[in-house]
Amino acid sequence: MTSFEFGMRPKGPQGFVTAPAEPEEYDVDEEEADPPLRLADQADLGAVLDETNVVEVLDQLDRELIALNPVKTRIREIAALLLIDKLRRDVGLASERPSLHMSFTGNPGTGKTTVAMKMAQVLHRLGYIEEPRVVACTRDDLVGQYVGHTAPKTKEVLRRAYGGVLFIDEAYYLYRPENERDYGQEAIEILLQVMEAERDKLVVIFAGYKDRMDEFFRSNPGLSSRVAHHIDFPDYDIDELMAIADLMLDQQQYRLGPGAEDAFRAYLERRVTRPRFAHGRSVRNSIDRARLRQANRLFGEGAGVLSRDDLMTITPDDILKSSVFAEDREPEDDDPIRGAP
Repeated sequence: MTSFEFGMRPKGPQGFVTAPAEPEEYDVDEEEADPPLRLADQADLGAVLDETNVVEVLDQLDRELIALNPVKTRIREIAALLLIDKLRRDVGLASERPSLHMSFTGNPGTGKTTVAMKMAQVLHRLGYIEEPRVVACTRDDLVGQYVGHTAPKTKEVLRRAYGGVLFIDEAYYLYRPENERDYGQEAIEILLQVMEAERDKLVVIFAGYKDRMDEFFRSNPGLSSRVAHHIDFPDYDIDELMAIADLMLDQQQYRLGPGAEDAFRAYLERRVTRPRFAHGRSVRNSIDRARLRQANRLFGEGAGVLSRDDLMTITPDDILKSSVFAEDREPEDDDPIRGAP
């Protein structure tokens, strides 16, 4: 019986390695020969949409983010470009990976982080990043306080962000020209190298106030040239802030009772003029404090049966006890939740 050893040909009767038998020669009809490989001359957009579910992400963005129509339009344009590039590759057309680094400018609470997360989902579904993940950081995460500290910190953040999106909030703090011994420039130089050499592994989004970000990019032209998409997030008006409140209340299964909607509108009209107003973030915080006042009110009414409606309803008093109305009240009527706007 012929024996086999790993990686060896079978041995013949005299123990010599035998050569494989030569195949018989035969004529091949031209009609029977395999046709040469041919690239597809059409691409199925519907099939790619079904496969990636990109439209689902964009629809979620429309539902979950009030207003900001210019932002949504720009995100759809980027998604459309990437989708068409995918179809071009499918039919053998040139399709160089575009630069996807971005700048999001606007005031706090205007949806920049939310859009970054949706953008990560779009990029992942179209195959441009490995995971729909956003790693958020600030200057403190990237810049060290002494020589030799910045490079390891920056590289560690980049390592965690590889395969996803790196979101650098208040990015202009990386650059401090007034301090000659500041190490922020070292972090910027590392980012520049990675954004160019490893742009297939990472998408970087810089975020912050528009005027400061404009100055930041003017001071770092090499950085600006690597950012292809500059998207400005406009402020919300009062009607849009009210719509955001309605959406948040609905998600948490609360509602504004009779008169509470007018009270909340009056609250917003005052709150937007006060320091540290942060649009959607301030709306969320104000709803959380109204819930605290509602809970305190229900608790203070003593033992009893509370209906589902009682547990859901925010009354005008739950809003009017905010400190923004303090000037309209007598001193003894101050908000029990002290210091809460």
